Amino acid sequence: MPLTETPGTEAVPDARLRWWTELPLILLVYACYSAGRLLARGDVTGAVDHGLAILKVEKFLYLNAEHPLNRLFTSQTWIGVPADFWYASLHYLVTPAILIWLFRSRALHYRAARTWLMTSTFMGLIGFTLLPTCPPRLLSASHGFVDTMAQYSSYGWWGGEASAPRGMGGMTNQYAAMPSLHVGWALWCGVMLWRYGRTRTTKVAAVAYPLITTIVVMGTANHYFLDAVAGAAVMGLGFLLAPYVTRAAERATAGIRARIAPVTAVSRDAEPSIVSDGCQTSAGEHIPRQRESLFGSGVEPSASPAEAGDGAPAAAR
Repeated sequence: MPLTETPGTEAVPDARLRWWTELPLILLVYACYSAGRLLARGDVTGAVDHGLAILKVEKFLYLNAEHPLNRLFTSQTWIGVPADFWYASLHYLVTPAILIWLFRSRALHYRAARTWLMTSTFMGLIGFTLLPTCPPRLLSASHGFVDTMAQYSSYGWWGGEASAPRGMGGMTNQYAAMPSLHVGWALWCGVMLWRYGRTRTTKVAAVAYPLITTIVVMGTANHYFLDAVAGAAVMGLGFLLAPYVTRAAERATAGIRARIAPVTAVSRDAEPSIVSDGCQTSAGEHIPRQRESLFGSGVEPSASPAEAGDGAPAAAR
């Protein structure tokens, strides 16, 4: 029995996201992030001035978490080395892992979460470009900071230039400290774990991961406290803008589909060539006009046995 569709219940086009479309998009955003960090790396004087200005603001506000944390990480190897591993590695591992987890297990929430992360990342790039900032570890020694990444570089894969692999420090912008996307991404990860995790362990990780990351970026002298605050603010603003970005992307996609649809419709509606010249075949005929070729124009074979002659076989009953 042929299947029929009830009006109003037509099949909905499959709108599920595919990994082969998501992966290039994420790689493109990360490439833009990596390239954008390099835009302002030549403005060293301005970056140092911005770093000193942040220190003055923190001193005015009686904020000085960086110095005691940095002294602790410098004097205690068992704290400093894991902290450097944390800073140099986890943002490369945890953020993609949570994206994959959302894609596979929380597909309904993945698109909004991904858009939020990407929107905030691009906003961070604007901050790197407009406000290049020297991190505490690159200030002169008179300001009291020690570069733990350089001090403990023999313990890990990084070199003395930020968290870049040893020998690749020239390919990164060491003055992209404001805002701290280490903290921003960790906060995003924490929110995702808190909202969509179902166990007590995920709830604990949701709080611990961004909190420890904030302590680590200050203790390793890679960021000021206000850099961490700015990273959180960027994520908050990105959260507010993400719905508008989503709608804009949907309108752009709809416009592209509207331009492609007429071309597709024309190709599908094109009628095939008619080779029978309007003639129809009946049972027993393989080609049109078979009757005319056998009986002549206007003459039809008789279906009556009497008209066919005495020798014609009788019709089967």
